[in-house]
Amino acid sequence: MKRKTRMYTDVKSWNPFKGCQFDCSYCIPSFQLQAKRQKHNCNLCYEYAPHEHPERLNAFPSERTVFVCGNSDICFSTIDYTHKIISAINNRNRRYPNKEYYFQSKRPAYFKPFLKYFPDNVILLTTLETNRDEGYREVSKAPLPSKRYRQFKKLAYQRKVVTIEPVMNFDLEVFLDWIVELDPEYVWLGYNSRPKQVTLPEPSKKKMRKLIEGIRDNNIRIKGKELRGLKTK
Repeated sequence: MKRKTRMYTDVKSWNPFKGCQFDCSYCIPSFQLQAKRQKHNCNLCYEYAPHEHPERLNAFPSERTVFVCGNSDICFSTIDYTHKIISAINNRNRRYPNKEYYFQSKRPAYFKPFLKYFPDNVILLTTLETNRDEGYREVSKAPLPSKRYRQFKKLAYQRKVVTIEPVMNFDLEVFLDWIVELDPEYVWLGYNSRPKQVTLPEPSKKKMRKLIEGIRDNNIRIKGKELRGLKTK
């Protein structure tokens, strides 16, 4: 399944593995709703249950940047199957070496056994909507933000990106320190794109503006999406 993803611009999702069990509230009207359209093709896709689609391993999208398993969290894949995904990318690199591949998880410690197998054009991402653990269980079953940050920081890997989308209210100094310490190539930043369907605790525009300025002052690029009029440059 090759699908244009709203999560990132100029990126296409490639889904040889699908599904997630973190039950993030903001995924219900997006990824999970998309999955409901697949009942006639795959009941496990319909249920958004973690499962493999090995017939898609060689069906790569043509875009330069590919979001690997973008309609899932790959941490629910088996180690053996994730190795098959990486092998498919390595084989593809022989013909198309100039692509980039996003591997994203809200349990970034999952990536540790694979670090030496990733080719140089793989970028690791994790989502940090906030630095605040309190109240986070009302939004997601994923590892708490502080644990996710520590896991991502421990990964001895050069190419990292942080996704702050959908942004939730945060403590400016702490959150900015996290981002700077992770030293990402860039940051994806955006508000909740479906505020009528999902309510999240959000920062004010003033606080968001200060976060943008702080990230920029540390020479970290920002790629913005739903910023409600705020500028990243």
